[in-house]
Amino acid sequence: MTSSVSSPGSQFLSLHLLETLVAVLPVRDENGAPKSIVYGGTERHMITSQARRRAERVHTRNRANAGIGALAGRGTGTRTREWALITARALASEHGWEPEEAVRTARAVIEATGLKFGDPGKKTVANLTKVLLFAPSDAGARIAAHIEEQAGTVRAWAEAYTAAQAAAAAASAKKKGGRKNATPEEADGGDLAEGAAGTGADASAAEAKLPALPAATRAAVLLALAPRDAIDIALYGRFLAEIADSPNVDGAVQSSHAFTVHEAEQVDDFYAAADDAKLDRKRSPKPQEKTALDFLDAADDAGAGMTGYQSLITGTFYRHAVLDRLKLRRNLRAAGMTEAEAEEASVAAEAEFVTAFVDAFPEAKKNSTASTGSLPALVLAFEGERPYNYAAAFQNPIDENPVGGGGGGGEGPAGPAAVKRLLKHHAFVSGRRPDIKAGRVLTYDPQIDELLGTLKDTGALAVTSAEELTA
Repeated sequence: MTSSVSSPGSQFLSLHLLETLVAVLPVRDENGAPKSIVYGGTERHMITSQARRRAERVHTRNRANAGIGALAGRGTGTRTREWALITARALASEHGWEPEEAVRTARAVIEATGLKFGDPGKKTVANLTKVLLFAPSDAGARIAAHIEEQAGTVRAWAEAYTAAQAAAAAASAKKKGGRKNATPEEADGGDLAEGAAGTGADASAAEAKLPALPAATRAAVLLALAPRDAIDIALYGRFLAEIADSPNVDGAVQSSHAFTVHEAEQVDDFYAAADDAKLDRKRSPKPQEKTALDFLDAADDAGAGMTGYQSLITGTFYRHAVLDRLKLRRNLRAAGMTEAEAEEASVAAEAEFVTAFVDAFPEAKKNSTASTGSLPALVLAFEGERPYNYAAAFQNPIDENPVGGGGGGGEGPAGPAAVKRLLKHHAFVSGRRPDIKAGRVLTYDPQIDELLGTLKDTGALAVTSAEELTA
């Protein structure tokens, strides 16, 4: 494959975004409450970078799989614990294996490669890996194809492997049962340490008796799970400690947590859900026969079937991300691409990353808050020889009291005030950092667009599409 694109300019592309969200809850803590941080001496609402990164990654993958955008048709990854089940489905649907044997064999092969699985006594997690594994989406199909190709060898190995596992489990259960009958004197005596050591040795011996996965099969699994041509793995990276010889990837994208540019304000919204059947009975104009439900209607005259509270947040958020163009190209080269292929893929990946940064949004409570329809008030993009984070522009929270008003003279609504602060901060910094160049701004807010026309020396050129944010 050849490439007609030019090499990138500066190493880092910095992106800064301001967005106003109303009555939403994109992320929650372990108690179901909005996440927050204290910055500049005041509490701020926070949307974690993890939530944003997943939304961006899924947005990119879905567009590529649908044949849309710069990465149309290119390989992407899937992060899941279900690789054994995915492989088993491919064995059953594409190669005609019996489902039970397919699951048993797929799990054994992947487990013997080095991944640990959930408790075999719990059906819900028995065939799920203990950790999420981010691998190319076709990894399961590739592993299944190899198993089918080497069916005779793999079947014989899998039978021996599962039999050895069962024998080890039975021996372990027997030993545990014997220890339950130990006398108090034995339990408190010096033989306890020896018994524990013996148990550990027996476990190691049982583990050692498990037949090793055939070398060709292990190599095929490692190749299937390797990053290969999955563009989103090169962008966002992955960490896999369980298999030492499966490559980890230090992602090319750095993301910060988003936070409100003003003090946090939270609303605990009381909600009531109506019981349709109950209300329909009450409103029916026709007399109905008495039923066993009549006494409930008499005892409870309320229309609500259930009630509760949900926390909602409102505010203008600042968020930031940076793309290391050099790292992206190195990741793609390390995954097996030629220099020309890596260059072409990197340019496409950059375009899609910017699009996802602008458009993607976490989907929590999307149906009740329409949060995914939000558009940025401002996006600022520029190049540099190092990353630049402008969070310091909002260390002092914006005072939304009217300018010169009775509240002491604030900055007015947070959206326009934040735009002024951000662009003023950028103009100041870019005047002192000669490596900053190619500044561009995009807005989807007509009021902000008018405001941009009144600002001078912003250090950025106004554009009308996300595609124009990169030089």
